[in-house]
Amino acid sequence: MAAQKILLIEDDRFIRDMYTTVLSKAGFDVKVAINGSDALAKAQAFSPDVLLIDIMIPEKSGLELLKIFRNDPKYNSINAKMIILTNISADDTAEQVKALKADGYIVKADIMPSELVERIKSLA
Repeated sequence: MAAQKILLIEDDRFIRDMYTTVLSKAGFDVKVAINGSDALAKAQAFSPDVLLIDIMIPEKSGLELLKIFRNDPKYNSINAKMIILTNISADDTAEQVKALKADGYIVKADIMPSELVERIKSLA
């Protein structure tokens, strides 16, 4: 069985590198996007199984990307689980994420990288 493909959309270099390392060591095939345009292009080219989407990224917010991936017919072929990553733990943000049909909402400061791996594995 091929490794599950993950597109990590994260502009913070430290977090991006940490998650990429941990997820790769766990056997996932990880590609990275650092802004909204990059994320849209790579999602189409890579056809990920899971999208890890930071809310605060350049060009388009993670919420804008989630809306595009869920509603724009151009991205219908992307049948990925979508998890929002953020350091915003406000209830209104969580409600927005839920309304946009995300498969998960993770506050980065509240989760260890190993827990992220387990959360992704539990989506399968």
